[in-house]
Amino acid sequence: MKLAYFVHDLSDPAVARRLRMLKAGGADPVVLGFCRTDAAPERLEGCPTVNLGRTYDARLGHRAKLTALTALKARRFKALIAGAEVVMARQLEMLAIADAARLLCGLKARLVYEALDIHRMMVQDTVKGLAMRGIEKALLKRSDLLVVSSPAFVDAYFKPIQGLGDDVHTPVLLVENKVLELGAAPSAALPPPPPGPPWRIGWMGAIRCRRSLDILTDLAARRPDLVEVRIHGRPAYVEFEDFDAQVAATPKVTFGGAYTAADLPRLYGDVHFCWAIDFMEEGLNSSWLLPNRLYESGRFGGIPIALEGVQTGRYLAEHGFGVRLEAPEDLEAFLAGLTPGRFAALRAELAAQPQSAFSADESDCRRLVERLKKPGEPLGSYGQASESTSGKIAA
Repeated sequence: MKLAYFVHDLSDPAVARRLRMLKAGGADPVVLGFCRTDAAPERLEGCPTVNLGRTYDARLGHRAKLTALTALKARRFKALIAGAEVVMARQLEMLAIADAARLLCGLKARLVYEALDIHRMMVQDTVKGLAMRGIEKALLKRSDLLVVSSPAFVDAYFKPIQGLGDDVHTPVLLVENKVLELGAAPSAALPPPPPGPPWRIGWMGAIRCRRSLDILTDLAARRPDLVEVRIHGRPAYVEFEDFDAQVAATPKVTFGGAYTAADLPRLYGDVHFCWAIDFMEEGLNSSWLLPNRLYESGRFGGIPIALEGVQTGRYLAEHGFGVRLEAPEDLEAFLAGLTPGRFAALRAELAAQPQSAFSADESDCRRLVERLKKPGEPLGSYGQASESTSGKIAA
């Protein structure tokens, strides 16, 4: 199945992971997208790429202008995407381009919308917010499938705000951000550091929450006897006053830079806990998402720490593992009262989870691609029906 994949950032590791999944499921993707780095890859996971231009974090106006110009010129992609059965768009800006390309190039391909974050602008009753919601709703009605990474995106946003299941009848597929493990035997989780203070907390992935950095550096500075913090990933520097200086000023906090999937067992094996709390869009996207680090930590032995009352905390409660705090200020008291016995019990709860809760394999990839070919039934009893009818698969 030929698939045209329009992505918001060619340099995003999550894009590469989705491409591996699509290829393992039998799709033949061609990738078109913007890039947040100066040098865009010419190929990604063996797939040809088309660089649509340089974009920047937090510069929504620039991205909107570039999106509009690219959509107007989408006819130039005709030879490249000819014969595609599916046109798939990652995030709203790419959905506008993908739909224009499908129309201007005369494709009869199915349109798939991957909505993996809900920007705060989308829920604001401002001129921009209302306009963006109107555009998204119109495009959503034209889409054959909506892919989400968390059920809360449907329950808190698409249903009540965009009318999904009411006047919008696009089918929904839940594709969680699980660790993709193909081919060789899955890597084993490494043993944790010796139990006892200082307790090590790992913060991995997209590093974009200023309040999280403040909480962790403050505690590490005040209680070096109690906690160490290991940060790895890609910081969104525009979200911080001075990320590097703040880390450097706190001896018990280290930053290890970017990493690859092969590093996950080592990184999570080096810590006791995983910081799975986010305040970047508190009460909105941060409360609805199920982040990559939730699945990575579960797969490789880092006990996730989340807040009660948000989707990540509800996930931990439903599955019976992890640490749920009523407020981030409770972290110090929790760690101060933690015993080796209690830590062993937390590890045992995590070890009791099935591997399929955290990782996806080739059969999951095949099911995903088959669903893209046949989008399925409208929303209906999403989240309540069986796996075969709810569109819920592991990925």
